[in-house]
Amino acid sequence: MKKHLPILLLLTLTFVISCKNKNTEKKEVNAKEKGYTIEPKTTTVNWTAYKTTSKIPVKGQFTTLNIEENKAKAKTALEALNNIKFSIPVSSLFTKDTIRDEKLKKFFFGSMLNTESISGTIHIKNETSGTVDIVMNEISQALPITFVASDQMVTIEAIMDLDNWQAQAAIAALNTVCKELHTGEDGISKTWSEVKIEVATYLKYE
Repeated sequence: MKKHLPILLLLTLTFVISCKNKNTEKKEVNAKEKGYTIEPKTTTVNWTAYKTTSKIPVKGQFTTLNIEENKAKAKTALEALNNIKFSIPVSSLFTKDTIRDEKLKKFFFGSMLNTESISGTIHIKNETSGTVDIVMNEISQALPITFVASDQMVTIEAIMDLDNWQAQAAIAALNTVCKELHTGEDGISKTWSEVKIEVATYLKYE
């Protein structure tokens, strides 16, 4: 029996080491699991406003997006977006027309309360729709959104009615300073409260 003891000890030691190696390998695999996260640098926030009774589009974007609470890696793109909090500095507004940019910042957003930035929280309801709680002009309102997710790319669309954020005074102030530019062939000057929002984000997957 004594002759077999070294062999038994060797087999036991080999088994223990083998189990430790397997546990270590599992931990390494778990640590390297990939997931989705939002990357502000690969996210664009575009908007389309409208002027004149003919509803001529005026396009622009916000060039800066701040993610206030970026969660841990998510298993899906939609999970990565759900409950994400963000803010957009109004100073990042860009329309390729510096005069227009200044008018929008001064007369439109400048007529609102505490709107140096627009903030929000995304809520995903299902595979194609959700809401964003938008805070602007010291008012929080839910904005319905639709989206399409394809692997790492997600596109979001929404129609925002500025009246829901009590922006009538801001619209009037902008329409006054842009009266001629917002006057159509019918002689009527109009700035619409409707704004189309289009967001495209290419999520990180690592």
